[in-house]
Amino acid sequence: MIGLSHLALSSPLSYLLAFFFPALDAVFPLVPSETIVIALGVATAGSADPRIAVLVLLAACGAFAGDNLSYLIGRRFGPAAQRRFFSGERGARSLAWAQRSLDSYGARLIIVCRFIPAGRLAVTFTCGAVGYRRKNFVLATAVAGVIWASYAYLLGRLGGAAFEDRPWVGLLIAFGAAVLLSAVVEVARRLAGRRRNRRAAAAGPEPQSSPVQHTHLTSTAPPPRALK
Repeated sequence: MIGLSHLALSSPLSYLLAFFFPALDAVFPLVPSETIVIALGVATAGSADPRIAVLVLLAACGAFAGDNLSYLIGRRFGPAAQRRFFSGERGARSLAWAQRSLDSYGARLIIVCRFIPAGRLAVTFTCGAVGYRRKNFVLATAVAGVIWASYAYLLGRLGGAAFEDRPWVGLLIAFGAAVLLSAVVEVARRLAGRRRNRRAAAAGPEPQSSPVQHTHLTSTAPPPRALK
């Protein structure tokens, strides 16, 4: 088991975990990447060592690499990957939501969903499957990775500094704050979706636009309009 004592700046393990956990988390959401980055912040709280910037950069690069791997899986393996990662009614609903939301919010959705574990995989996979513009996706995931890594590390660092004598307490509080933020983002997303649905129902049915090129998703949901 990995303890906080193993996450010192002098340990090569810290740098490996900082990159690989965020990279894997983008495809396998059960990997606790945010917990690892927060733990790194707790373990190095109070230090002014410049290697801290390397840890944060590696975490951002890992998140970026994982998001782009999910994009490539969606782009190249479309229906097969959909059956593997999004089988069942719940998976179909996630993909349908991602398609609709990409049409409305584009790159902003990619950045915000970096803070929603389940939503991140659906959005990045859908971007690849529907042929979302690669240049825009790369830029959005780069920005999202930097914001996410900086936020998670800073959260852990603040928790570790506040509970210097009890670092595990700082870790638990910082992790709880991260979970709370994710919950707030998810609730805001759901409320925004409900308002949008009510406005659409009041306005009546819209004429269907042409589907996006390179769409590989097999879903009963109506095809999205051209992505921005």
